[in-house]
Amino acid sequence: MSKQKFVRSEDDVMVAGVIAGLAHYFSQDPLLFRVAAIAFLLITGIFPGLIIYLIAWLMVPRKPRYNYDVE
Repeated sequence: MSKQKFVRSEDDVMVAGVIAGLAHYFSQDPLLFRVAAIAFLLITGIFPGLIIYLIAWLMVPRKPRYNYDVE
């Protein structure tokens, strides 16, 4: 069984892929996580949630792209 890692999504991106990556990590619909993130931003007054998102954007690695095209 392979160990799943939390990475930013490259396929389902709205801003940086952090929320979609989190949704994929928990095997859920990204829309559900996006709605929860927006609700969190509105409830906390935008600033704390925005700082958390920016930190996650910087800290969470992108999903590696594999290029098998060999010339």
